[in-house]
Amino acid sequence: MGDNQRIHPAVDVEAPPLTAPLVLRGLVASGKGSSSLSQQQPPLSLRTIPAVMQESKLSQTTSCCCCKCICWTVGLLVLLLGIVGATAGVLYLVFKPKIPNYSVDSLRISDLRLNFDMTLYAKFDVKITAKNPNKKIGIYHEKGGLLSVWYTNTKLCQGSIPKFHQGHQNITKLDVSLTGQTQYGRTLMRTLQEQQQTGRIPLDLKIDAPVSIKLGRLKLRKVRILGNCLLVVNSLSTNNLISIKASNCKFRLKL
Repeated sequence: MGDNQRIHPAVDVEAPPLTAPLVLRGLVASGKGSSSLSQQQPPLSLRTIPAVMQESKLSQTTSCCCCKCICWTVGLLVLLLGIVGATAGVLYLVFKPKIPNYSVDSLRISDLRLNFDMTLYAKFDVKITAKNPNKKIGIYHEKGGLLSVWYTNTKLCQGSIPKFHQGHQNITKLDVSLTGQTQYGRTLMRTLQEQQQTGRIPLDLKIDAPVSIKLGRLKLRKVRILGNCLLVVNSLSTNNLISIKASNCKFRLKL
């Protein structure tokens, strides 16, 4: 009886119950669990700067560089303008430039007639005086100067002003020959004859003279002297010296 008794292992009631080992989902029981575990572990998180912040910083840097370039450019321009203005002011105070002027001494009509095509042919001989009122500035009258005579917005004739040089406070007398043809000569001739009966014929003498200014030894670039002389003469008879009853001349400088 004693031999048939079975001995059973004693169970420790206080011991914690046996549990199955923890297995992560997705592990294969074929022994590849370690490699699968290493593959599925998430990478260590690194602190990165968002792309929006990087773009904003880049745009701020670019705009800052552009602002600096604009400020430098504006500053250089202001400095350059200041230097030019100061130089011009000093030159003005030293040389005190004045515009050269012209006056009409005499006017003679060599020819004034109607052609067969009913155009009006005119030939005037004009004596003018060119004055340089500057004490320290020389004037070079360049090629291309023009002198013309107009009547009621109609150009009667035109001639070339010769090329010459004027020294300081120089006065030069010039003889200029003017010729021209005008359309609608019959109407214009009749108007001139009617105006001649009054003894006061208005004429407009225009001057366009390119000149170069010399300051000491420095010769500046070419500018233009534009003049307008309003004349009143007593007659337009040919081959006679015409009396100039009134003359009003104005001049301006064109760069």
